Amino acid sequence: MLSYFKDSHVHTVNSHDGKSTIKEYLENAKNHHVDEITFTDHYDIYDGVKTELKTLDVDKYRQNYDQETKNAAIKTHFGIEIGLRPEAESKIKEMVKKHHFDFIIGSSHITCGIDVAMNRTAFFKEDEPISYGINKYFDEVLKNISIYDDEFDVYGHLDYIIRYARGDPQPLPYDDYREIIDQILRALIKKGKGIEVNSSGIRYGIGTPHPRTEIVRRYIELGGKIVTLGSDAHRVEDLAASFGVVRYLLIRAGVREIAVYENREPRFMKI
Repeated sequence: MLSYFKDSHVHTVNSHDGKSTIKEYLENAKNHHVDEITFTDHYDIYDGVKTELKTLDVDKYRQNYDQETKNAAIKTHFGIEIGLRPEAESKIKEMVKKHHFDFIIGSSHITCGIDVAMNRTAFFKEDEPISYGINKYFDEVLKNISIYDDEFDVYGHLDYIIRYARGDPQPLPYDDYREIIDQILRALIKKGKGIEVNSSGIRYGIGTPHPRTEIVRRYIELGGKIVTLGSDAHRVEDLAASFGVVRYLLIRAGVREIAVYENREPRFMKI
């Protein structure tokens, strides 16, 4: 069993929404019972999206990472979270070829040309059922999996879309979307890809990690082998947040090992 936590999804001030520096995470890691961090700052292509946000300068991110971690007291890895979009295929593939990462999370942030977190009302229209937006999201996730190969290792926070649906936050009703979710899980398994279990759903008030444990259990039942664990921290206070609870939920879902990536290869550890 892990004696310390390994957090594989951490954002710094290199991300547009990051609040803490790499140095601050390293200085506080032991206080959060963490002995290994994979930094995964945001890389999103904003072409065609009305926003003032800028795409991450990966070279500057790499320089900052190398400078701040060269004397780190804990193990670190250079990762990235890529916002996968069908219309950004060429730019994303070109970027990944130019850089060496230990780990890549593929996520869906901009869906159907809309940054859902920044403009939820444009995505979830008042005159459409919430299920319409959720199905659009999952359809694009499935399309991304078919388009991208070397550009991601695991799919991040698979039911992320539920954060931005209308009304109070609540878990995704898995049975309502079982068919499309199973298609996604089978596609990931066929490509040898994993899923991330992201503890941020708990602190966002949804009551479960992303994705909810029924989806994790189904991934294992279908033959999935790779599960990573991340806090999606954007500030030091959230490093490894709720990991104790999530570890218990993972064990109940049939997960016996978590993976941590180095040089794009998973290393497995009993949970």
